[in-house]
Amino acid sequence: MATDIVSQLADSLAKAGVEEGELSYKGQGRKLDDSKSVEEIVKEIKDFEGLQALRLEGNTVGVEAAKAIAKALETKSQFKRCYWSDMFTGRLRSEIPPALNSLGDALMLASAKLTVLDLSDNAFGPDGVKGIERLLKSPACYTLQELRLNNCGMGIGGGKILAASLIECHKRSRAEGPPLSLKVFVAGRNRLENDGATALAESFQLMGSLEEIHMPQNGINHPGVTALATAVQDNPHLRTLNLNDNTFTEKGAIAMAKALKDLQSIQVINFGDCLVRPLGATAIAQTVSEGLPILKELNLSFGEISEEAALAVAHAVKNKKQLEKLDLNGNCLGEDGCIALKDLMKGMNMAELLASLSDDEGEPGDEDEDDEDDDDEEDEEEEEDVDEEEVEEEEEEEEEEDEEEEQDENTGSKFSTPPSAPRPPDVSSFLTFPSPDKLLKLGAKRATLIEQQVDVADARKTAEAFLKIASVYKEDNHEVKNAVMESVDALLKKAFSTSSFQGYNFVSSLLVLLGLIKSEDKVKPVLVVAGHLQVLEHVVRQDYFPKESVAVLEAFMSRHNKSLEACGSSRHKLQSTLQRARTES
Repeated sequence: MATDIVSQLADSLAKAGVEEGELSYKGQGRKLDDSKSVEEIVKEIKDFEGLQALRLEGNTVGVEAAKAIAKALETKSQFKRCYWSDMFTGRLRSEIPPALNSLGDALMLASAKLTVLDLSDNAFGPDGVKGIERLLKSPACYTLQELRLNNCGMGIGGGKILAASLIECHKRSRAEGPPLSLKVFVAGRNRLENDGATALAESFQLMGSLEEIHMPQNGINHPGVTALATAVQDNPHLRTLNLNDNTFTEKGAIAMAKALKDLQSIQVINFGDCLVRPLGATAIAQTVSEGLPILKELNLSFGEISEEAALAVAHAVKNKKQLEKLDLNGNCLGEDGCIALKDLMKGMNMAELLASLSDDEGEPGDEDEDDEDDDDEEDEEEEEDVDEEEVEEEEEEEEEEDEEEEQDENTGSKFSTPPSAPRPPDVSSFLTFPSPDKLLKLGAKRATLIEQQVDVADARKTAEAFLKIASVYKEDNHEVKNAVMESVDALLKKAFSTSSFQGYNFVSSLLVLLGLIKSEDKVKPVLVVAGHLQVLEHVVRQDYFPKESVAVLEAFMSRHNKSLEACGSSRHKLQSTLQRARTES
């Protein structure tokens, strides 16, 4: 009976390919310039009864093509999810707002009730935000749950427009019924700086519904961090707070530590590369010690933290039974400090939870301490002039944007790839063309860097990243083997602990990419190598991997398949592990 159920589930997976109600053209690299180029897409949209989601990632959509697609969406009242990241590659910046306006107007006309709007990796700048301003304020977004605008080059101006739109949406939705209750907000690498972050903090505070905030690499200093801290206090269900690679200093870190005290649901705190310094780390340690009962991950790497402060942080996590990772790498512990920290974690039976300390900066000398005092004095002087400087910077940015727009009008040659913060080149290079050497060159921070690069809310992207990492696995090379396992574990732990992540879709995508399931969106399978199966065998033995997926994998691994047969011993070992895991569960 159980075998029949598994077989039925496997067949169902094989036929599904994509999420229910979803039409996908993801990653097909289509150049969609005009209405003729989208005739097939338009027909399929029109013929799709109960369309709920449309994936256009990895294509390039022009104004006329967008209008034609929009026309087809006008009758889709059940539409909910827009997966429209990376769909304007090589387009003029002037093309993007009208394209977005057309698509947004169609959704409003259809009376759609959106839950997901993903426009990440579209470097459209402030003008692109204007292109979705009308949509964001409309009833179509009253039900919005996830807003993803990662790596869009919004700048301060775009951040302010976005914040004002969210505030207006909340106001209008509350007047008509349940207010806007956004749960996931992603806006990393957008040059938001203090003013953009402060404006968004106001909208976060108003909504009070956020569960995940991701705003890494935005040039935010302590005034913006303090504003975000105030907003965090009013979001009691917050589970993930990622502000990696901004500049807290002690002032911002202490403000954030106070804000976190009453958050009982927080699971992941990523303040890596945030210069929290000893006082900030100590304040955060106190907060961790007194609360945060279900904390799973704390990242305070590369923050100029001293040995004493690092030990305080370690003491603070002593009773965190759900903790999975403590990252204090890249600080100023010195050799003795690293040993003391490792010994402390070992004494608490938590040694395996401590991330590598291989990039420790060494214990600072007296001269460095004097420099730190000078830095603190400079910080205070800078704070006095911060408002004036920010106004000047904003004026300069606006002037630059005006000049760019004028150049665009005169030459027509400005593309939608402004010099906004690019993706980390090393990680991007590895994930594009994986090799053992590239993985090792990422250094001790490789797992964190890969986590930041991969959108774990997207099951397909996570499966793709997993297979790329696994492809470089070398059984006979201890260093490469450990690097692969560390990276895979970090990626999948984060994925399976993310509420919006769908394990069912991850397994389905994995089977599609391995060529074991035929996909409706014509995904080209990878060349299966032994490393894929060897690493998968490791993964299915881990606690984070869902036991209900074991039987499905076992069913597919036992089927006749030429690509699997080429990995004989690795396949047999995986089958044995799957069989044992199913029996034990």
